[in-house]
Amino acid sequence: MKKFGLSDVQAQAILDMQLRRLQGLEREKIEAEYEELIKKIAYYNSLLENERLLMGVIKQELLEIKEKYGDPRRTKIIRDEGEFEEEDLVEEESVAITLTHLGYIKRVPADTYRAQRRGGRGITGITTRENDFVKDLVMTSTHDYLMFFTNTGKAHKIKAYEVPEAARTAKGTPAINFLNLLQRERITAMIPVKEFSSEKFLVAVTKSGMIKKTSLDNFDTKRSTGLIAISLHDDDSLIGIKESTGNNIIIIVTKKGKYISFSERDVRPMGRTAAGVRAIKLEKDDEVVSMELVEAGQQLLVVTENGFGKRTPVEDYKVQVRGGKGVLTYDKAKFKRTGNLIGAMVVDKKDEVLLINSDGIIIRIRAEEVSVLGRTTQGVKIMRVEEGTRIVAMAKAIRDEEDEPEEQPELKKAAKGGKSGKGGKGAKKDSGEEDEQLTF
Repeated sequence: MKKFGLSDVQAQAILDMQLRRLQGLEREKIEAEYEELIKKIAYYNSLLENERLLMGVIKQELLEIKEKYGDPRRTKIIRDEGEFEEEDLVEEESVAITLTHLGYIKRVPADTYRAQRRGGRGITGITTRENDFVKDLVMTSTHDYLMFFTNTGKAHKIKAYEVPEAARTAKGTPAINFLNLLQRERITAMIPVKEFSSEKFLVAVTKSGMIKKTSLDNFDTKRSTGLIAISLHDDDSLIGIKESTGNNIIIIVTKKGKYISFSERDVRPMGRTAAGVRAIKLEKDDEVVSMELVEAGQQLLVVTENGFGKRTPVEDYKVQVRGGKGVLTYDKAKFKRTGNLIGAMVVDKKDEVLLINSDGIIIRIRAEEVSVLGRTTQGVKIMRVEEGTRIVAMAKAIRDEEDEPEEQPELKKAAKGGKSGKGGKGAKKDSGEEDEQLTF
């Protein structure tokens, strides 16, 4: 111990070793082990001296533990003899709910989509699947209700906090995972509701031209399997449903270029399971493609299968009596070239619109790029459509903020896609590419 500077423990370890093990020790191996220990000592000393480096190591070790042992919470807090409800355990906060074309839904804090100055680059709001895009975005509270309406005429109601929370760029969760949807049932509309007031209404229109107005308080029930919002015939489906005041002007557009405009007061309130009344008398092979609630000063954008479109002031759409055959909103003689109408929506010059064709090509255009034309004209080419394809859907994109940043920006309907000029071919949706034009 004196000669080699060994401690009691080291000396005892040598004495405990058998002779053949002592003889088998290699000088090089001992030196390598010694050098390794010196490096470790230096590393550990650096950790003790540098708090930032130490915190980095602790963070890495915790992430490794999380990756290896972490899993979602498996227990659920349930109500016990009426003492409290699950909502009592959820903090009330403003959230943004997004719904995609293919039925993916997610919830994020409202301040995730902050207001930006004009000309900002924007942020990636969601990473969608190919051929998918965000078609609806609403701002609500975690304690408010969300009503989902499907093409089969059913309404599903949940609390906003029940929508799974996700990261800003996550694609979301399929609606079928937390709503009792049937096979081939898809969501047509999403409406936030704070309270089920008898002074507000839901106006629903079907493909066959039926319309129904129901007081909102008719949907104040606790059923989780879905409610009948409108009774449909076997070959009919729900086209759209909107919340109204009871005094709106309604415009309904059909695929054969007809429209009818009438006062909402012409539709009496009905029960939740009623089939509704006739909104428009359709010709053979015609069907409703859109229903909009309009106000003075707005414009109606109509789009055809072959990529033609136009804007027309809503003042050009004369208010009539409900149930008539309607009048033309498009040049019927040009349908061989333009194709049937696929939809219509209310826009102003600041709005942006997404069009998607049967191959999944998406184009994003500014509404002001589409010509303002008369009600019975053909329209202009707004998207080139290759032979064998057609436009199948349209959605309003969220507009860029032009004002100073606000604490709570107004969030409206949103859709994501590449931006192109009028008449462009569009581009395939790249789910991993940041959309530089989308500003929340």
